[in-house]
Amino acid sequence: MTPPSIPMQPDKPHQSIRLFENDVLERLSHVHPVTPLLLWAPVSLWLLWRTFALHHLPLLPVLAVGLAGLVTWSLTEYCLHRFLFHYPARSRIGKRLVYLFHGNHHDDPKDKTRLVMPPAGAIPIMAVIYLLFGLLVPAPWIEPFTAFFIVGYLIYDYIHYWTHHFPMRGRLAKYLKHYHLRHHYSKQEGRYGVSSPLWDWVFGTDPGTR
Repeated sequence: MTPPSIPMQPDKPHQSIRLFENDVLERLSHVHPVTPLLLWAPVSLWLLWRTFALHHLPLLPVLAVGLAGLVTWSLTEYCLHRFLFHYPARSRIGKRLVYLFHGNHHDDPKDKTRLVMPPAGAIPIMAVIYLLFGLLVPAPWIEPFTAFFIVGYLIYDYIHYWTHHFPMRGRLAKYLKHYHLRHHYSKQEGRYGVSSPLWDWVFGTDPGTR
């Protein structure tokens, strides 16, 4: 006698952690993964257009400045992740801010709507960083520098998204995926780099190299 078939239970829809009582603020904390590309790619392209069409800067020096922008993003990514997102806050307000920035991601790393930085957080951070760059990088070189810095940020955002939601093929891609997932699940401090382990190696925060 054939046993009765057991009906398949549909997967429950993912329930995001609610961060705000206010519905508007809660909505702003969620972002579609394509949003950073739509927001920041035009800014980067506009800065590069100004670099060549308006300022007529030579290509090779622009590429050198661009490389500096990419490396600077890599260091910024590391510093933000290590010192801001994992800041050992003690006050109630401090702990709340750290949780809003990053703690919720560790509690729910599979939340697709919180894997890239929402514009509400990214825009003020980028504005402050740009003002700091302006103190160090002279005009008009600040424009290609920032354009490539933004490219580095976008690379980081999508590597981060892919590590949590795609199998990632190829030796380098698999390495980055496993490297970041160990940051989440190994219960070891460190591995703050997402798009690159470079600064973990430099500053000794990769437990695998100790």
